Amino acid sequence: MSYRLSAVTVRGDNSPQGMAAIGQLWADVQSGKLPLLFDSEGVFQPGLSPVSRYSNYESDQTGAYDLTILTVTADFFAGMEEKAAAGLYRKYEAAGDDLTSCAQAAWGQVWGDASLKRAFGEDYESTVPAEYTKDGKCHCYLYISI
Repeated sequence: MSYRLSAVTVRGDNSPQGMAAIGQLWADVQSGKLPLLFDSEGVFQPGLSPVSRYSNYESDQTGAYDLTILTVTADFFAGMEEKAAAGLYRKYEAAGDDLTSCAQAAWGQVWGDASLKRAFGEDYESTVPAEYTKDGKCHCYLYISI
């Protein structure tokens, strides 16, 4: 009998140790060790996209938080766009040559936005490798709760 996880969570922070734990979690997801994108028998599950959810903030970006990697379908993104249009979230987007620099650029926009009043509720990040995009660049989409 095969199975598939729908989400996995780690408690972390923005320290080097916290970022290493998050990196290891992502490596386990991408390798199939944690069957989010693959079932327990190693079969890729089409139609799913991995998304990071930041929640349960201890305080602000300087404290601990839960990072959950969950799998979503296309309707998740449509719902987030509706929430952004309704003013519940602010969307940030960046493109680049690799996922790390792309994500750093998007988060740099968040941290540099003096008008942003973050709720530190649930924030979402979706990074898309270049091989899955039309323009051949990596993309990072952030939905920050306000």
